[in-house]
Amino acid sequence: MCWRHWHAFFAAAAFAVLGPVAAAAEDETITIEQLLKGGWEVAGYTSSVDNRSAFLLFKHPGESYLVQCRAGYDVTREPRVFSNCYKLH
Repeated sequence: MCWRHWHAFFAAAAFAVLGPVAAAAEDETITIEQLLKGGWEVAGYTSSVDNRSAFLLFKHPGESYLVQCRAGYDVTREPRVFSNCYKLH
């Protein structure tokens, strides 16, 4: 596995242990763990300019929309782990 695949796997696995994340303009709560357990796959990823967070794009073969998550870790804030997932219609 090349380093890019390891990076994607590591990012998804690391953020899967995060707590719930808010879904924009919806009442439901989405977690990265739920996405992975529900058959969603990482379709793409990139780190942000500050290198403290990453954007993860998820796809599912049975759904017509994507889910985008921004997740990160910041030792200067409390809580240190943050994330936000939302559907892209």
